[in-house]
Amino acid sequence: MFARIEGTPIAQWVSLSLYAYPLLLAVHIVGLAVVVGIFMMRDLRLVGCFKGLDPVAFLSLSKFAWVGFIFNAISGVMLFTSQAVTFAGNPAFLIKIACIIVGMALAGVIQSRLRADTQGGVDVFISRSTRTLAVCSLLTWTGAIIAGRLVAYII
Repeated sequence: MFARIEGTPIAQWVSLSLYAYPLLLAVHIVGLAVVVGIFMMRDLRLVGCFKGLDPVAFLSLSKFAWVGFIFNAISGVMLFTSQAVTFAGNPAFLIKIACIIVGMALAGVIQSRLRADTQGGVDVFISRSTRTLAVCSLLTWTGAIIAGRLVAYII
């Protein structure tokens, strides 16, 4: 199945074009910076860092993170097609994908919790469970980045 994916026109374009792979990789990196930048700053704020930042501000910023994720997902799938056989058997790649799935699920839960924790007031109280989820999210995104970097070195 993965060999057939590598034979698709998109995979061939990504593999053979002088510009496709670097362009998609650049889009992927920008998407990563947006997603991980916003979610990690939010999580750091929720665990007590950067007290000058209003946690409520991250509610509207999360929309940009989800747009960054869409860019990342599209560019990531296209990059995957060019080396599907290699990536499908790469433990670092599989860990990266697992971390991303968990990270995005946590992002949704944390956003929902953040809305509930900040509703109706001047005083923002972040619940202990929301802080715990933020720590898990920080670890998950760190794992995704590390695993993503290791993909090129683990075959």
